Amino acid sequence: MKKISLGLFIGALLAVSGAYAEEAKIGTVDMQKALQSVDAGKKAKSQLETEFNKKKQELQKEEASIKKMHEDFQKQSLVMTDQARTKKEAEIRERFMKFQEVTARSQQEIQKKEQELTEPIIGKLRGVIQDLAKKKGYSVVLEKNENTVLFSQDKDDLTQEVVDTFNKANKG
Repeated sequence: MKKISLGLFIGALLAVSGAYAEEAKIGTVDMQKALQSVDAGKKAKSQLETEFNKKKQELQKEEASIKKMHEDFQKQSLVMTDQARTKKEAEIRERFMKFQEVTARSQQEIQKKEQELTEPIIGKLRGVIQDLAKKKGYSVVLEKNENTVLFSQDKDDLTQEVVDTFNKANKG
């Protein structure tokens, strides 16, 4: 749906009278690149990586513990009673299920934290883009990624200028 509406928009824009079509100035910004390039984005990424690595270490430790528990069980299972074997299997299964729940919850927490950290930056980037587009006379500025903009002139890519303007306005 997004591609169709974008295509229709561009088609309508270009189909406008010849005089206007020549005056239309379309720019692009790679928002992902801008987000990763601005100082605030780098700081957010670093903070996320620190939290992610901490959770990853905790999860790896628990995974290794469960694996060892399972290996020990396999070694001892031949000499265990059926009742003891069943009880130990249930214990391992329960611990593994809890591990999976903790893993899923950790992923959700990281995604939520990423959203909390990046939303304000994206909002500010949009403001910078809007101001820059008005100042430079762009009629339209499109998100540049591999799914929407297949080609654009380098001179119409505002990404680096957006990053520089953002960093100047948000020092400290």
